[in-house]
Amino acid sequence: METQNLLIYKLMILYMLDRIEDYTLTNTQINNFIIDKGYGDSFKIHEALSELIDKDFITVTTIRDINHYQITDSGENALLYFENRLSNNIKQEIRDYFKTEKINLKKESEIIADYTINGGEYVVDCIIRERRDTLLDIKINVPSKDLARAICDNWRTKSTDIYQYLVSQLM
Repeated sequence: METQNLLIYKLMILYMLDRIEDYTLTNTQINNFIIDKGYGDSFKIHEALSELIDKDFITVTTIRDINHYQITDSGENALLYFENRLSNNIKQEIRDYFKTEKINLKKESEIIADYTINGGEYVVDCIIRERRDTLLDIKINVPSKDLARAICDNWRTKSTDIYQYLVSQLM
């Protein structure tokens, strides 16, 4: 029974990542859906994610301590083979979740800010993506970690205004 439940978690995660199209999902987004719907707990979700990564069914990218997951071609093939084991009710709940959360999911996937240290300075990388295309990628050198974190924290709320301002100034 335990192995069967883990398979359902894996299929739910693969189905979610397959339906999100060209975006990624964060650990929090996956957990929120599965736990809020009463399907499982974070320990089992973590176990399923780990096994999917080990089997190269999904990839993980970590940005500012947040894991972003994306399905691989192998994951898509596995889902095609086993998708019939996932109930139509669960599939519909996932589609409904994406429909209601689309803007929030899209924002978390498209607007990214992270920083690295380079020779005593911090380099902040602020990115806006649309699907798989990068619309804007700005790198800013700043003298302190606090300033780098502040820029990263503000990027999500101010990125659209900054992008519009740059485009209008360059036209």
